[in-house]
Amino acid sequence: MGRNGFFALLSRMRYIARWGLMRSSIPEDIQQHSHQTAVYAHALGLIRREVFHRACDAEHLAVLALYHDAPETLTGDLPTPVKYHDPRMREAYGAVEQYAGEKLMAMLPAELRGAYRGILTPGAGEEEELWRLVKAADKLSALVKCMEERKAGNREFLSAESSCRRALEEMHLAEADWFMEHCLPAFELNLDELETMA
Repeated sequence: MGRNGFFALLSRMRYIARWGLMRSSIPEDIQQHSHQTAVYAHALGLIRREVFHRACDAEHLAVLALYHDAPETLTGDLPTPVKYHDPRMREAYGAVEQYAGEKLMAMLPAELRGAYRGILTPGAGEEEELWRLVKAADKLSALVKCMEERKAGNREFLSAESSCRRALEEMHLAEADWFMEHCLPAFELNLDELETMA
C-alpha cells in the first residue's frame, strides 16, 4: 500500500473551524467554506462568460476554489487580523502556505501530481486572472457568512461585513459587482420569502 495521504488529510478539513477570533452563532469549517467558495467561483465564471461574453472556464474555476484552502489542513485557519497585520506577516504566512501546498503535493500519488500542481499552487498569466475570481468568491463567502450572523442577531460580525463588502468593491471586478447587485440581496430574505421568488 502506498503512502498517499492526500485525500485522507483533505477529509479532515471539516475539523478546522473558521473565524477563530469571533463568537459565531453558526459554526463554519473550511470544508463548508471551500464548497461555498467553489459555488460562487463557478457563478462568477459563468457571469464572466454569459453576461460579459468573455472566455472563461467556469468549471476549472470551481475546482481552483474547491481546493483554495487545502493547505490549511496543515496550517490551520489563521485569522484575517493576524494574517494581514503587516506585510512581513503576510509574506511569512505566504511562505508557510507555499510549503504546505508542496507537502500536500508530495502526499499525492505520483501519477496525479502534475494534474494537481496548477490547482494547489496559484500560477501566473491566465491562471492569475482566474485566481482573482477565486479571491472574489472567497470574499463573497465571507460576506455571506457575516450577513447570516447579523441576521441571527450576532453583532460580532458587523465590522467584518462592512470590511468584506468594501474589499469586494475595491477589487473592481465586474463579475463580483454583478453578483452583488443581482444575487446578494436574496441572502437577506427568509425561507418563505425565497420560496415566493420561484
